[in-house]
Amino acid sequence: MGKIVGEGSDRMFYDTHAHLNAEQFKENLEEVVKEAKEAGVEHINVIGFDRETNLLAQEIAAKYDNLYPTAGLHPTDVNEFTEQDLVVLEEYIKKDVTVGIGECGLDYYWHNDNKDRQKYFFIAQIELARKYHKPLVIHVRDAFQDTYDLLASEMKKGFFSGVMHCFSGSPEMAKRFLDLGLYISLGGPVTFKNAVTPKEVARVVPLDKLLIETDCPYLAPHPYRGKQNKPSYLPLIAKAIAEIKEVSIEEVANYTTLNAKRLFLK
Repeated sequence: MGKIVGEGSDRMFYDTHAHLNAEQFKENLEEVVKEAKEAGVEHINVIGFDRETNLLAQEIAAKYDNLYPTAGLHPTDVNEFTEQDLVVLEEYIKKDVTVGIGECGLDYYWHNDNKDRQKYFFIAQIELARKYHKPLVIHVRDAFQDTYDLLASEMKKGFFSGVMHCFSGSPEMAKRFLDLGLYISLGGPVTFKNAVTPKEVARVVPLDKLLIETDCPYLAPHPYRGKQNKPSYLPLIAKAIAEIKEVSIEEVANYTTLNAKRLFLK
């Protein structure tokens, strides 16, 4: 494997969305975390999205410095969730170590016959975000208008913070979420040669509202596209954004790390 951009430098990166609790990392987690640190990825959010991954995120983050758990209920699994899952979720969110709520949101790609149920669990997590002053990690697929409408409506009831994770919408839609006070996070697709829209989004999102993530083990950046992703590839995403925005990779690293700390570690 070639040297990763950022390795051995004093640049510091924050991977705001990593599924280190995924089955793919069960056997080599220690090595993956070590590689990340060597690549300058000093901070990693371990994302929970159901009963099992929420617990694993807590357990994994407890073992390593600068790994932080989130806890959430993902929209694709809402048919299996009950009120008890919200009770358990709140117990995780109460903990000081839990830095965010989600991933949560709306996803009509896999299921569009349970939209009301998806919205119910999303709103319940927005209410927890307000109650505990913790940011939302928002997933959206094939549901941008409904997600925006719901967030805009809920924002009128009281402010909450959050990030649109691995944003795949249009630049125009990105601006609308920015206007709600949310951050935009970009991942591997911004490096894909044929991915026009993510590059356009990278151009329009101000550096002070931008986060970066791997979403590993999914969506590995070029030149590792199609392979298993990992946090040590995060500098490749930062490099692509730096080239698009015509700034230095140091500037992208500094802004996105500061933004992530402001959102998750305040």
